[in-house]
Amino acid sequence: MKTVFNQESVNLLGLNQKNLEEFFVSIEERPFRAIQVMKWIHQRGISDFSQMTDLSKELREKLENNCVVKAPEVIYEKTSEDGTRKWVISVGNKDLIEMVLIPEKNRATLCVSSQVGCAVDCSFCATGKQGFSRNLNLDEIIGQVWVAANSFGVPRSPNDRPITNVVMMGMGEPLLNFDPVVDAMNLMMDDNAYGLSKRKVTLSTSGIVPKIDDLGKVTDVALTISLHAPNDELRNKLVPINKKYPIKDLIDSVKRYVEGCSDKRVTTIEYILIEDINDSLELADELCELLTQIDCKINLIPFNPFAESKYKRPSGNRVKRFQKHLQDNGYVTTIRSTRGDDIMAACGQLVGQVNDKTRKKERAENKLKIKTKTI
Repeated sequence: MKTVFNQESVNLLGLNQKNLEEFFVSIEERPFRAIQVMKWIHQRGISDFSQMTDLSKELREKLENNCVVKAPEVIYEKTSEDGTRKWVISVGNKDLIEMVLIPEKNRATLCVSSQVGCAVDCSFCATGKQGFSRNLNLDEIIGQVWVAANSFGVPRSPNDRPITNVVMMGMGEPLLNFDPVVDAMNLMMDDNAYGLSKRKVTLSTSGIVPKIDDLGKVTDVALTISLHAPNDELRNKLVPINKKYPIKDLIDSVKRYVEGCSDKRVTTIEYILIEDINDSLELADELCELLTQIDCKINLIPFNPFAESKYKRPSGNRVKRFQKHLQDNGYVTTIRSTRGDDIMAACGQLVGQVNDKTRKKERAENKLKIKTKTI
């Protein structure tokens, strides 16, 4: 369906290549201009049309009069002691989202949000406890990548890719905001934009079975399943969407997705370990039996506490015991390092909030640092 552009300023950050080509045709310009502008925006981080020097002066003036390159507003930014960075971003109408950048040696993984809040309401996740407000638009999703990449400096070189991996694991269930998420991931993988490989772009889902099938028709990005329990009785309590799409249906949809991929694919299974809830060796045995059906690796995530939850994180020894049991049964199993929990940026802690108390504490800490340096 052809996109209709109104008289208001068009945010070019919210257009994929096809829509951008349609826009240039609508203003009586050649479609190839889309690729030129995509490179300026996404590869170099430029939002000022006057700096897009391979465009004619007339076209630059036309863009200035009709368009903007506008990302959501950053209202709060904090760096953890371990180097993890968190941004709280306003998307209007008092709606806030969060994104997290996790640096590690030569890799920088950006955790991106797809919704304001979340309707899935997993019992171990702080995001679900705030409820659901709305889906994010394309400019609000890809704008997170744009902001994070630009935080390393602007202009960027086309060959400079400070963000090496993107995971759709922030606030929200990505498959419940299907089209904008797919468009954003396509921009992430576009050589004229961020140029990430399909193995470096990961979508994490709680298990929206029909949408996993739809996803397999349009892309084959890396897939992660938030499982967290090996049987329906327990998973119904932890991940309520399981009541609608039980484990058997979920595993079958994963099989179909993998079969449709253009190369051999290993699915990542995420399993948040909660003390005395899902961390027994009996459940580990069930998990081993269940996962014989798919080629996978397992990522264990010790539960990250938050105020509204009574769950507890298992001891390190208990986590390692669970891991060893899986490894002894032939599964590649890693324990995710808890990153950014001192700034509430760890897995399951994102809530899109920053209050006056937090701001005052940050100002006090910054003053103390300045005073200490002076002394």
